[in-house]
Formats: sequence, structure tokens, C-alpha cells
Amino acid sequence: MRDDRNIVITGFMGTGKTTVGGWIADYTGRVFIDTDERIVIQTGKPIADIFAEEGEEAFRYIERRMCRFYAGQRRLVVSTGGGMLVEESNRKVMLASGFVVCLDAASDTIRERLNGQAGRPLFAGDWQSLYEQRRLAYAELPYHIDTTGKLPEQVAQEVVALWRSTLQ
Repeated sequence: MRDDRNIVITGFMGTGKTTVGGWIADYTGRVFIDTDERIVIQTGKPIADIFAEEGEEAFRYIERRMCRFYAGQRRLVVSTGGGMLVEESNRKVMLASGFVVCLDAASDTIRERLNGQAGRPLFAGDWQSLYEQRRLAYAELPYHIDTTGKLPEQVAQEVVALWRSTLQ
């Protein structure tokens, strides 16, 4: 059975969305889109600069437009920014147009993966409170895969297997 829906990967920062999304694209022969990367290309600014110069609301506006644009496409693997599907309207749009999987990881794993990385404006603050706030929105997503202690290619294989199981 052919499935033209996008495969959408979401979750908190440091759960492996971009890396896993690239592997999924390789396994499925689809084009990979990282929405944060596309925002940087479209605006010509790093995300940290958008936050610093224009504020989070300006970034979220760009993100909403990006969400709707890619939800209207087909046969993509889309890795969202960690906050994109926290907004209910974005979550509904992606759920209606694609197969959405939330990647999870233990907070110690997230800390370890992100420690020392620059360019993540929301990690610099009280990221654990942000993590707790976003967990409620992530919990509304139907599919979850824990990436703790797993190689990205293992997680990608799990996502592809889960996606294929929904085609039957």
C-alpha cells in the first residue's frame, strides 16, 4: 500500500529529530526537511538571532507559516522544531496531513546531548521547566519512541516500522 502522507518527527530538543529524520529519509527514499534549517535559510538568520532581535513570537509566526506549507506537501520526512507542535493549531495541521511521531528521551540524556551546543536559545535558560511544559502537548501525539540509549539508525528503523504498521 502506498502512503503519500508526510512522516513528521517532533519532540523536545536533543531527542534526535534531525539526525533520525535524515535516516528515515534514506530508508524511505523521501526528501528530508528540517523546519529549523529552512527557517534559517528563509530568513538568512540563525534562530538565536531571530529570538534575540525579533522575539519568540516573531519566530513562532514564521514557524506557523512553515508548518502549514510543509503540511500541504506530500511524501516528505519533516523534522519540526521542538516547539512547533506544542502550538495546538500546528499540531492539528500536521496530524491531519501526516504520520506524526514524537521522539522522547530522558532528561539526563537531553542534557548530555545538548551540553556545550550553541545556537539553542531555549536551552540556555531553565530548559527543564520548558521540557515539563511541553510534555503535555507531546502527550497528545499518538506515537512515541524513546531514543534514550539508542543509535539514530535504530530509532529510524523503529519509526519506519511503526509507520508501515499503520498502512495495514
